[in-house]
Amino acid sequence: MFMLRNVTKYLFGDTSKESIVEIPQGQLYLVRPLSPKGYSELIFKDAAATIRRTGQEYQYQLVVQRAYEEGEEELLAEEDGDDGAAEALSADKDEKTFLLDQGLHFRSEVRDGGEAVFAWRDLSGDPGDLYEFVCDRSVQAPEVGTFEMVAIKCQYERKFRKPQEAATEKELQQFNFTNQTIPSASALSAPTTGAIDHPTRPKAIEESLVKQTQKDLSSRTTKSRSSDKEVTHTTAPPSAMTPKGAEVLAKERAELHLFDFPSGSFMLQDRSVVATVSEVGRWEYWLQITGEEREWLGQPVVADINPVFNFEYLSFIFNHYTEDGSAYSWLLRFADQETEERFQEGLMRALWERLNEIKWTKSTDDERQYVLDAFHDLTMEDAENVANEEADEVEEEVEQDPSDSQQAEEYDSDESADDVITKADDGNTNSQLAVGYKHDRSFVVRGSKIGVFKHTPNNDLEFSTNISKVETPGGKLFSPKKVMLHSEDTDMILQNEANPNALYRMDLEYGRVVDEWKIHDDIPVKTFAPEKKFSQMTGEQTFLGLSHNALYRVDPRLSGNKMVESDLKQYTSKNAFSSAATTEKGYIAVASDKGDIRMFDKLGLRAKSQLPALGDNIIGLDVSADGRWVLATCRTFLLLIDTLQKDGKNEGKLGFEKPFAKDSKPQPKRLTLQPSHVAQFHHETKAALSFTPARFNTGVDDKETSIITATGPFIVTWNMKKVLAGRKDPYTIKRYDQEVKADDFKYGSDRNVIVALPNEVNMVAKQSFKKPTRESIAATPRASGRFGSRLRKSDVVNSPY
Repeated sequence: MFMLRNVTKYLFGDTSKESIVEIPQGQLYLVRPLSPKGYSELIFKDAAATIRRTGQEYQYQLVVQRAYEEGEEELLAEEDGDDGAAEALSADKDEKTFLLDQGLHFRSEVRDGGEAVFAWRDLSGDPGDLYEFVCDRSVQAPEVGTFEMVAIKCQYERKFRKPQEAATEKELQQFNFTNQTIPSASALSAPTTGAIDHPTRPKAIEESLVKQTQKDLSSRTTKSRSSDKEVTHTTAPPSAMTPKGAEVLAKERAELHLFDFPSGSFMLQDRSVVATVSEVGRWEYWLQITGEEREWLGQPVVADINPVFNFEYLSFIFNHYTEDGSAYSWLLRFADQETEERFQEGLMRALWERLNEIKWTKSTDDERQYVLDAFHDLTMEDAENVANEEADEVEEEVEQDPSDSQQAEEYDSDESADDVITKADDGNTNSQLAVGYKHDRSFVVRGSKIGVFKHTPNNDLEFSTNISKVETPGGKLFSPKKVMLHSEDTDMILQNEANPNALYRMDLEYGRVVDEWKIHDDIPVKTFAPEKKFSQMTGEQTFLGLSHNALYRVDPRLSGNKMVESDLKQYTSKNAFSSAATTEKGYIAVASDKGDIRMFDKLGLRAKSQLPALGDNIIGLDVSADGRWVLATCRTFLLLIDTLQKDGKNEGKLGFEKPFAKDSKPQPKRLTLQPSHVAQFHHETKAALSFTPARFNTGVDDKETSIITATGPFIVTWNMKKVLAGRKDPYTIKRYDQEVKADDFKYGSDRNVIVALPNEVNMVAKQSFKKPTRESIAATPRASGRFGSRLRKSDVVNSPY
């Protein structure tokens, strides 16, 4: 043990290497002792196992990578045809990645034949499922011991958040699971180029396997009891003090479960608790959960609890934040649907009243039902058989050199090849992104500078130039608050927060502001939007402007003030308009900080339809080109609304064209992250959920198939087909090591995403996104060696600005 500890100290010490230790040859199996899918499946016939750093302190990955013989990969691709292309899009076709965590129960054993085997739990599979890496016989015993010791120390660092040198023998012992049996793996079923055919086993073999499995399970149950006690499961924090309640809105009995981070599942805490929602002050509400022997939790009812109701499973999942900033995910399971509906109405009344500061009873029955429908579960992860579901559309595989997917904002051609640093020292970071429609360009705002990036044919970004000074025609420097491409992408409209009644036009060919447009003496510009969805591809000069209570058209060709008075729609009340979007025909959707959405068929007239507020302010809005779908962004969720009317006298009409009947408002789809994922996001980043304005993919002849947004260092994309089908896995994620400042799809495709980080701009293939798991949430990608922090001399562009 002393020798191994010293060897691992040497291995850990070389931080310049991503890989710490490797077993160069072996086979990877998935063993399912309890599954009808088959006892054992050969995943990789020839593979290497590696333990890698992730770029995030105290986080490591176990990576098993498939190895091809010379020519084998090309041969398989030719044999597979279309099926092979589909498989090539799979993120784990050639590589399996696992976050090294105590919950894996990683261990090894040497079998009678002399072969060494590593085994660990399949946390995303069925109970009892294991991955087994069977080492080649050429692998020596010291290599096996070193590999296991490194894995143990990686788990120690993740759990205790401190270097492995400080570990004692006793502390390391809790990561030793060698007393748990490893069932034998056999290649009874292996992947083929077509459908997998599991051979029929002879009865004697079948009986032998059943007996062996029962023996393994019995042994594992007995031997693992003591070691299971050593696993540090997530425990409930102390309950907050319950304030005195004035009115009880809901009080129901339920079963209480807590999400356990090590196992990745909800664990029963109490079979009988009372969940109470009460009013504790003016527009202040409280959720308290009490068992017979203890107070489990108490917290204010706020939007951050991310409530999700699932009536199929009679469950309610929500997030809980403690005073020290920790996040937990809880589940209440009710006895029947009537009980859950009563609790839902009480909780939603509390949440709605707090956000709107209006009594629930003052809203109409239809408005209340609209709110309740929005909070039905759409993304909760439930165990289900999706084998017969329609296969997802195959996306085109794009070869992309990861080193070519990152570009920095500022370069100086006088720097040496090794000294060009992408991060500027001006204190500014990237803040906004504008993607060109007419020309393959993207523009990134950074303080009073704008970086220009070219989209290359192989779906990379190439730095083009830097507009180094954004200043008014009078020479006053400013940082644009909002930008919009205009007039065939030759102009950019800029907003200066210091001058709220004016906008500015930048000529992108010259790289300077050439016009200041006074909009109105008394009506400011809060935000603006194109006349039609694809107006920036044309020479259209007019566009839309919004103040907090007015919607109007701006025509830069007018003399004096640029507002078109005849197209002004102004309200006497403070509507707090926040964002707007337009369709291909010019229909207009307008959202507010109150959370309601208005739909207009033209300017200057009353809205055709108005959708009630859920309470959260809307920070972003997008509309599909045909007007069928409206996408609203709130801080902790998105709203997807179908505007097509399906019955009544206006059947077949959009909400933009004809008003919805009072009793037939559209049912909104509330797109949320699973509360357990939110808790893991918070656990990793210590930051609350906060989405960037979500957008559809767009193109003149393209249908909207995907939605993109970001929160903290995570980009999230929803698959429209999965959302509309009610699938439980509609979104995928990609994590960066920095906060994502802005994001959008490349024009004309949903396969490539442009991302602005604080000091980098990337174009990434959507196929690189992964399903949200404990591993993909926790693992932070390392910065690119080529563009992550420095550039080569050949990559430097001499900016004329």
